[in-house]
Amino acid sequence: MQTIASLSLAPGPDAVPQALGWLEQLAEQQRWPPRLGFQLGLCLDEALTNVVLYGFPDRAQGGGQGQLRVVLSRQGPDVLVDVIDNGVAFDPTQQDTPPLAASLDDADVGGHGLRIMRHYLRDIQYRREGGHNHLRMIAALDQPQ
Repeated sequence: MQTIASLSLAPGPDAVPQALGWLEQLAEQQRWPPRLGFQLGLCLDEALTNVVLYGFPDRAQGGGQGQLRVVLSRQGPDVLVDVIDNGVAFDPTQQDTPPLAASLDDADVGGHGLRIMRHYLRDIQYRREGGHNHLRMIAALDQPQ
């Protein structure tokens, strides 16, 4: 596995736009197909938004120092995006995808991030190690158009 770049962030409101800008620059630098950059950006947005919103509930009371890191790697034909944080343990791979609403009137706003990730990624892996969540999102570099 070849690490391309990593980014450390404070898990706050600026983390998601910073990480997405970073990923966009790397996608251009690595000359990824635009579709891959879009898909990974969408999935990273979903993952980081959940970490920032739900992973650090005690930060409001001044508890603990939050850590958040994104690592971009390449392994053969795959691009790997690892999100590592010391927030509340949460394994998205064990969550069910809620059914789609039958109509717009029945639809809820939100709650579709995992569906999006499962659609666009080749694989999603999770482990909890040393008090940290390790979420790995894997996408195929050579995708059919």
